[in-house]
Amino acid sequence: MRKVGSGEHVVIALHGWFGSSGAWTALEPHLDRERFTYVFHDYRGYGDRRGESGDYSIAEAAADVLALADELGANRFSLIGHSMGGSVMQYVYAEAPGRVRAMVGISPVPASGVPLDEQSRQLFAGAADSPDNRRAIVDFTTGSRLTGTWLDAVVQHSLEAAERDAVAAYFEAWSGTDFHERITGSDVPIKVIAGEHDPALGPDTMKATFAEWYPKAELEELANAGHYGIDETPVALATSVERFLAEA
Repeated sequence: MRKVGSGEHVVIALHGWFGSSGAWTALEPHLDRERFTYVFHDYRGYGDRRGESGDYSIAEAAADVLALADELGANRFSLIGHSMGGSVMQYVYAEAPGRVRAMVGISPVPASGVPLDEQSRQLFAGAADSPDNRRAIVDFTTGSRLTGTWLDAVVQHSLEAAERDAVAAYFEAWSGTDFHERITGSDVPIKVIAGEHDPALGPDTMKATFAEWYPKAELEELANAGHYGIDETPVALATSVERFLAEA
């Protein structure tokens, strides 16, 4: 866990499958540290929690977030979830709706999980053991348009920041956990930001899932970004996130 800022509005940030609490670094210089307190959380098996055992499920990850909020003394808080973190974020809300002020999903996994065809499933399932698979996934989900140096850096971070078994188990968790019936019709303030170059969790997917399930959902297509807006367009992303959270 890392903490940035000292504002009264507590925001817990939940990273993606290939990330960690350190994956938010590019966003941090652009955050309002007076209005908000950002808490960057690691799942079991990631970052500072490498070596911590568990079943690596979405439910367990959500329970750990609620335990963290208790530890922080935050009775109410907002959530930001990138990719897999979008599923965890919504599960936290399903478990404790009265505690969540607002949610922001950045290329978030829907509460239905993500059905994959057999070829895609093999690619993703093989990523736990194959850096080449990880690189191919990052390249594909950012529109095959970014420098190889950056792709290599994302892969290297994922290799160093997460244990192999955690990566393998969390793939099954985020792709296969369906709890959308628990959140359908919820009136929580939620914004969903999807990169225009993300072919997997882009604007069309968000319209078919989040926009259908959350009556108050606000959708934004993030220009010049794919799945990794945190790195691709950090200033624009921070601006979008904070304008929304400031109203919560």
